[in-house]
Amino acid sequence: MYVENEWIPYMKVALEQADRAEAIGEVPIGAVIVRDGDIIATGYNLRETTKDPTNHAEMVAIRAASAQLGGWRLPGCTLVVTLEPCPMCAGAIVQSRLKRVVYGTPDPKAGCAGTLMNLLTEPRFNHRVHVESGVLQAECAARLSNFFRSLRQRNK
Repeated sequence: MYVENEWIPYMKVALEQADRAEAIGEVPIGAVIVRDGDIIATGYNLRETTKDPTNHAEMVAIRAASAQLGGWRLPGCTLVVTLEPCPMCAGAIVQSRLKRVVYGTPDPKAGCAGTLMNLLTEPRFNHRVHVESGVLQAECAARLSNFFRSLRQRNK
């Protein structure tokens, strides 16, 4: 069971980002990057819109944070995301040297922050990322479930 913590306000902003994705027909996943208590970047899924498989919410936020900070390293930053990162995003998280990832709901099909594997704490990599999960899990999972339920109904 998840206990309230400091990441809830940031997850609420990530959920707002997920709503922005859904409003344009994207899978509702949102992300924010926090440094010293301030949100320095946001992102939401744009794969369908841009026809680019790398435009996951996490990747969009990492690119924006890198531009904001003027470099590819994001030390001291935390990524807050509604869905557990996939292998591509987990790789980018390690490469960008993020300090922490906080995610809402696990991804049983592609989760690489503890569900299928944990690339973020892999000891053979030169950087490890602290992982926290379950922040507003029910709300994050409901966004995805409702989206896919509605999509299945439309496609009948």
